[in-house]
Amino acid sequence: MNFATKFDDGLRYSAFLDRYADAEQRRRWDEFHARIELSGAQRELIEGFPRDMRVLVLAGTWCGDCVNQCPIFERFAENSVRLDIRYFDRDDHPDLAEELSICGGKRVPSVLFLSEDGHVCGRYGDRTLAKYRRIVRDQMGAACPTGLVPQPEDLLAEVVREWLDEFERIQLMLRTSSRLRQLHGD
Repeated sequence: MNFATKFDDGLRYSAFLDRYADAEQRRRWDEFHARIELSGAQRELIEGFPRDMRVLVLAGTWCGDCVNQCPIFERFAENSVRLDIRYFDRDDHPDLAEELSICGGKRVPSVLFLSEDGHVCGRYGDRTLAKYRRIVRDQMGAACPTGLVPQPEDLLAEVVREWLDEFERIQLMLRTSSRLRQLHGD
């Protein structure tokens, strides 16, 4: 699949919600978005991203994992002119859902990071490590033989941090790319 071409078909956050969310779903997304606070250091990091980055997000407005993560991406985009994030409804884009399947399923959110000129730089989703740790702890308890570390008290802050780590990782990849350094003369 040509992800760079597909990216152009995506919707920005508000347009995605306007098209796909019913009133109750929109309320949940808006409420969660309002809860997301970035620290001064996090805002400074995002504002300082030097490279343009395209982020393709496969999601569903009905999806609880999406409602608890996609608004984080929007908060990042609000703090950086370098982030161009486009959303795709999983059910309306089965070709993309197939390409971005995780663990054999069409899980959402699924995020694909692209360079400014459309090269794939990374994928991430459907949940962060902190969220998976919480699920395992809650569903499997102390008897789970995975050697889990203690859970953070503030899961939202930890999920925001983990997503920001991934966005930063891709930024660093783009910043140190010899191809892009040559293109930008830096």
